[in-house]
Amino acid sequence: MRRRDFIKGIAAAVPAAAFANRAAAVPTGWREFEITYRIVLRDPKPPTRLWVPVPQDALDYQRVADLTWHPPVEARVIWEEASRAPIVSIAWADPAWGAREAVIVARVMTRDRSGFYRDASHEELAEALRPTASTPTDGIVLAKAREIVGSRTAPLEKARAIYDWIVDNTFRRAETRGCGLGNVGFMLETGDLGGKCADINSLFVGLARAAGLPARDFFGIRVADSHVTKSLGKSGDITKAQHCRAEVYIEDKGWFPVDPADVRKVVLEEGGPIDSDKVRELRERLFGNWEMNWVGFNYARDFTLPGQTQGPVGFLMYPYAETADAIVDPLDPAGFAYTITSREVA
Repeated sequence: MRRRDFIKGIAAAVPAAAFANRAAAVPTGWREFEITYRIVLRDPKPPTRLWVPVPQDALDYQRVADLTWHPPVEARVIWEEASRAPIVSIAWADPAWGAREAVIVARVMTRDRSGFYRDASHEELAEALRPTASTPTDGIVLAKAREIVGSRTAPLEKARAIYDWIVDNTFRRAETRGCGLGNVGFMLETGDLGGKCADINSLFVGLARAAGLPARDFFGIRVADSHVTKSLGKSGDITKAQHCRAEVYIEDKGWFPVDPADVRKVVLEEGGPIDSDKVRELRERLFGNWEMNWVGFNYARDFTLPGQTQGPVGFLMYPYAETADAIVDPLDPAGFAYTITSREVA
């Protein structure tokens, strides 16, 4: 039985309590982190529903050790249909239930990722080629992918050409809210190639899919300081440390990690020119490697949450809530209100 199927079985059996504790000694080469969400919905009009993205198992580099929650009302784990990602769903239907508060704690083990991971099902690869509302694979996206790839036929060479084009032609915009929108067609149609990780890495995914390469965004959050460079890490209060990455499937080799958005982040935040030794070294590193001071939540794009009335959502990387007549702004954690903290478990 796959580990995520095991978790699913536990969640179905104990929908209002918690996962069984599967904590064990951390294997050599792995790190373990505890991530705590504290959520207080301020005077919402009932009924109120809350959806919180939580970590999932991922290939051979991320394992969920434990997941618990402590709301005063009914809660359960639901599963996004396409990516099978876990989401904690909580509903407050009656104002008599009092304060709308929740605490969710996840313990996750990670190890740094490098190179290829071969295992992938036909269904998984088909999903990683599927166009979505934010990530079309025809029109201007297809035209740009063909222009970038040119006469290249080798999958890894095509992926590298797209990666380099994005590093050279996009830029990180500091004033972009959250992580951006990840609307690939809009970026290419307007020529506005600025934004943050959900914009830049989604552009890689869209162009790769249009070039016939299965690819996907992986939405998550930074949980520790970086050993590579300062701007690529965050520990303690990680409420605003969300970050999405991207990966591409190379035929006969496997899933391959990339992160062109973080190259542009270092250029902006650390003041290094694109042709500096530091940025050139980082460009090479982030084509095929991920430092796992980051935890992934899900691959889901352009979907409606189970029970959601005001969807769909482009992606789920922040806590999301709806009241009877409004969406609570997920990019305003102070007004929402929520905090997310992390600590490394010794």
